[in-house]
Amino acid sequence: MCKKLLFVISFFFVVSLSFAQAKHTISGVITDSKSNETLIGVNLYVKDVNVYAITNEYGFYSLTLPIGDHEIVVSYMGYEGISKRFSLIQNMKMDFSLVEAGQQLEEVVIKADSGKANIKKAEMSVNKLSIATIKQMPVVFGEVDVIKSILLLPGVTNAGEGQSGFNVRGGAADQNLILLDEATIFNSSHMFGFFSVFNPDAIKDLKLYKGGIPSRFGGRASSVLDIYQKDGNSNSFHMNGGIGLISSRLLAEGPIVKNKGSFLIGGRASYAHLFLKLSNNKNSAYFYDLNTKMNYKVSKNDNLYLSGYFGRDVFSINQSFVNTYGNSTLNLRWNHLYSDKMFSNLSMIYSDYYYGLSLDFVGFNWDSGIKNYNLKYDFKYYLSDKIKLNYGANGIYYDFNPGTINPSKPDSSINYKQLEKKYAFEPAFYIDAEQKLTSKLNIEYGLRYSLFYRLGSSTVNLYANDQAVVYDNELKIYEKATPIGTQHYGSNKAIANYNNFEPRFSASYELNDHQSVKLSYNRMVQYLQLVSNTASPTPLDVWTPSDKYIKPQIADQVGIGYFKNFSDDVYTLEVESFYKKVQNRMDYIDGANLIANEAIEQVILNGQMRSYGLEFMIRKNTGKLNGWISYTLSRSEQRTPGRTANETGINNGEWYRSAYSKLHNLAVTASYKMNKKWGFGANFIVQSGQPVTYPNGQYVYQGLSVPSYGLRNGSNLPTYHHLDLSATLTPKHDTKKKWQGEWVFSVYNIYGRKNAANISFRQNQDSGNNEAIRLSIFGVVPAVTYNFKF
Repeated sequence: MCKKLLFVISFFFVVSLSFAQAKHTISGVITDSKSNETLIGVNLYVKDVNVYAITNEYGFYSLTLPIGDHEIVVSYMGYEGISKRFSLIQNMKMDFSLVEAGQQLEEVVIKADSGKANIKKAEMSVNKLSIATIKQMPVVFGEVDVIKSILLLPGVTNAGEGQSGFNVRGGAADQNLILLDEATIFNSSHMFGFFSVFNPDAIKDLKLYKGGIPSRFGGRASSVLDIYQKDGNSNSFHMNGGIGLISSRLLAEGPIVKNKGSFLIGGRASYAHLFLKLSNNKNSAYFYDLNTKMNYKVSKNDNLYLSGYFGRDVFSINQSFVNTYGNSTLNLRWNHLYSDKMFSNLSMIYSDYYYGLSLDFVGFNWDSGIKNYNLKYDFKYYLSDKIKLNYGANGIYYDFNPGTINPSKPDSSINYKQLEKKYAFEPAFYIDAEQKLTSKLNIEYGLRYSLFYRLGSSTVNLYANDQAVVYDNELKIYEKATPIGTQHYGSNKAIANYNNFEPRFSASYELNDHQSVKLSYNRMVQYLQLVSNTASPTPLDVWTPSDKYIKPQIADQVGIGYFKNFSDDVYTLEVESFYKKVQNRMDYIDGANLIANEAIEQVILNGQMRSYGLEFMIRKNTGKLNGWISYTLSRSEQRTPGRTANETGINNGEWYRSAYSKLHNLAVTASYKMNKKWGFGANFIVQSGQPVTYPNGQYVYQGLSVPSYGLRNGSNLPTYHHLDLSATLTPKHDTKKKWQGEWVFSVYNIYGRKNAANISFRQNQDSGNNEAIRLSIFGVVPAVTYNFKF
């Protein structure tokens, strides 16, 4: 495989020589004028030759153009555009420094054709949000939230009121790959979904890939949320932060060596639990996190980056039940520019997700988690004005701890026990090409080759006919199989292995300068599985690798879309339709016990999943009033048929709605800059109620009323909706003072909608009748935050 990959790369290298004879290359880096921060996704367009480029994750671009005079237009949302004429007679370096346009009250004028890359580029099913846009959105408790912001995008829904995680195009929350500076984040929430783990002050850029996913990404079946932290200001020292009712934050950044290196360190913590102590309430819930990053320009072609994140949540009930969980990441990166056409990035990444329980009333502590070590090397080669290559390799080593039980008291009756640890290795190789076939047709195509090895040391149960779940023909139920023996695998011995080719393809055809149609296909393979029978990931969920009995999920998705820019790119319209199917989606037999289960394969069956829908989004990009309206009509279903003609399967083998299927999803968000002093924001969300399984009857057994249930997820929670408003007051700015502040007033759920987190059933003690009880978490939530910087 490696030899073939090198041959393909060498072939394209030889082909590129013919292009270089009559053309030269202009390349450089685009930065923010104040902080010298590199900017991701900046559009560059050379109209006379109809060539465009977009800066990569480190602000680098490269354009191969014919010899002669040209005009280049540089544009980036929230910044003033630049138009520059130049004469190209040899390879040259040209850096750009963009000035923020946020202080302007007039409509920001973007030159015609500056948004052409959006139409021409084959990339589709991708949403990008600037941190400036996110900070204008009103959210619960007044805390700016990255995860809450993407819930306003088409095809994205929440997992439920007050729940962590998010669902993309009908996929489960565990099918989303969440990356922070390339490191995997396994749980994206604080306080069970009330806050996200991403400090908005430390975030530079985020992209959500819902389809047409590039080959450099793998390991999840639904989406990729790619987030990058700020590098830090290399020009001057600055601090900023915010003080809110629930939490506060503080961030410092500045140069290590001016214009050569910088640092960033930011912290955030909640303190609502301190007020509970004043009222003698012994319950507690709080979080804290730390973001840090350093970078240094070793030479004109070499940059070093070191970034990290550490976060923890603590939830305690009367000190007798304490739940602690959180992520830790570290990434050391080396950027090297081999030439004006070849850019590389080498990363060494560590990621750790810890989750534990302290049960004082029982007398034991339970610790578990997952660690991974990732080495990856990526290249981007700008062959010509018509072809660009992305290729690379990575290898991830996983260390799973399903659970460690320790006695918490000297006289505890609980004995120490270590559930058997699990290990795995996942290498992958990929190559992507971006090619301009004609003046109107652009394509992106690639291939990812992934492998997975479930490794020892481990003792594996053996079952008759290799079936860990058996079917009782008389009772018509699935039951745990009894092992017929065990087999021990030594350290690093392969227990099971898989390999898969994951093709990717997308294309864009321009109907004219302002509209295009696009289509895409991608296959994604997910080798890690989240063991959970809830609708959203909770801190007690356990990740496990694919093995002899748990198969990897294989997702195939196709999409087609229509894209249009109009009114000089002030408005954009996106319409997409998609269909996705997933093989080997885990399903659980009725009555499955998942926590501390050493033989999880005994309660799992491999099923199928499918989702399909239509997405619509219209967006206003500039001016005093901007925002978007998005609507999604979709359905997500799951099926686990019987393995033989005698077996009924789950839900009688019929398709049933998954827990994250939302037929209708409407989101409206807007921000209005009235003047230099006041700005306003609003969000409105309406979603179909989450599918649930209600009892459809009851029977009496030995004097007890026992509910009976029909088909899975045959009912719905009530429709979910809320309206949020915010107002930002910026006092008159004194240019002689470095301190700048603003007040943010927000109201979440302003009309007090009591959205149902769940509905339970009980028997009324007085009347004896059955009744439904709605649990609602939020009513009206006002908040005040003071933000500052100096």
